[in-house]
Amino acid sequence: MNRREFHKAAAISTSVLLVDGCLLSTQRSSGRKPNIIYIFTDQQSASMMSCAGNKWLKTPAMDYIAVNGIRFTRAYTTNPVCSPARVSLMTGRFAGYFNDNNGRPARENTGSCRIEKLPGGVSSSTIAAFLDKAGYDLVYGGKRHLPSVLDPTTLGFDYICKNERGKLAEETAKYIISKHDKPYFMVVSFINPHDICYMAIRDFAKTDSEKRLAKGGKVEISTLDKALQIPEGISEDEFYEKHCPPLPTNFEPQNDEPKAISSLIDRRNFRRLARQKYTDKQWRHHRWAYCRLTEFVDSQIQTILDALKLSGQERNTLIIFSSDHGDMDSSHRMEHKSALYEESANIPFMAMWKGHITPGRVDDTHLVSNGLDLLPTVCDYAGTKGVADPRGKSLRPLFEGSDVRWRDSLGVESEIGRMVVGNDKFKYIRYDAEGIEEQLLDLNVDPYEMTHFTYDPKYKSKLAMLRKSFESEWFPGH
Repeated sequence: MNRREFHKAAAISTSVLLVDGCLLSTQRSSGRKPNIIYIFTDQQSASMMSCAGNKWLKTPAMDYIAVNGIRFTRAYTTNPVCSPARVSLMTGRFAGYFNDNNGRPARENTGSCRIEKLPGGVSSSTIAAFLDKAGYDLVYGGKRHLPSVLDPTTLGFDYICKNERGKLAEETAKYIISKHDKPYFMVVSFINPHDICYMAIRDFAKTDSEKRLAKGGKVEISTLDKALQIPEGISEDEFYEKHCPPLPTNFEPQNDEPKAISSLIDRRNFRRLARQKYTDKQWRHHRWAYCRLTEFVDSQIQTILDALKLSGQERNTLIIFSSDHGDMDSSHRMEHKSALYEESANIPFMAMWKGHITPGRVDDTHLVSNGLDLLPTVCDYAGTKGVADPRGKSLRPLFEGSDVRWRDSLGVESEIGRMVVGNDKFKYIRYDAEGIEEQLLDLNVDPYEMTHFTYDPKYKSKLAMLRKSFESEWFPGH
């Protein structure tokens, strides 16, 4: 069923849906708990939405959530790469809390997929365990990229769709439209705009493993090729002059770039060669494709929102939207993720529940962690108290505009180091990939992270304060 056929089928079912809507209205008046849908994309930076002011793409579905709910500009992943971020989603804890099969903290993709055992108490305090106890049906569709001990089916989710693209949207829509005796918690995990990864992989695959990755990514590369297409009737000169995004302000590498960043780039041939060999036009074309891939997934999200409206359940459903991490998008001559720069670590985070969340608000103050805060938030709305990492917080007071004391800083980890972000837009990073390297960044005066202020005497007290927060509050012993 394609999108047009879905809408046709939905239109035929309008009378049934109106009845369902009346039933749901009665259920709401009797205090029924809300359905909760967590939609998350893969590799989408916070800036990659038209509602965030990006004029190089159009994201009407995401914008709809923002217009009818709240958008946070200071939301961060727990770890800016796929699997560790998803471990946090399921457990409400940093992936580094767990050890891989070699006994090392699972801070990178391979290691987090090789978590073999869960420490005591984790199995009974996952997001699935809490929502199941609260009386919710558990539903999951799309990308997983998790160790077997945290696979959705292991945790008790009904896994409705392996596809990570349009088919996932259609199956999700069917589930929403069907009748439900219990409230449900549904995770919808889309793959895009992650297909942007395959541009450099295809262009520069050198090792056998990289060549296998490129050869196995037929669907991904086919989708990427569609995103790379220059609009019909437009010459190449006009494309670059009028339509293709320009190079970002922070296109060049950071002054005094950490050895850890160079190490990250050098670990994969395609990352190193992209930095060395891509022309300005190729970097810009990379940015163009990233926009188009984001628009592709936005159209799939629209299918879900359309089904929600048609089902009559929109006012009985909390929608939360986010991404697992971002993409460097040619900043500092980098693509892919894993770095602790804003492009990779700062992610979209929005929530909508009509009649409960005041529409159209933008929160540019409060620090949000999608990995730590999602679990206590959905538990709060499900009528139960969910605690995993005690530093995680329910976002419900912020969603509903309550005055509440909030965190002053937020921790983020990665395979090359860890950082603390302050609510005053300072960042302290302690890299450990090539020995210990410290950086203090000030987003107030240097939002593009082109330099650092670690050794500036004027920042001495700020450095000491964030260093203390790092060592005592977020990453003791590291």
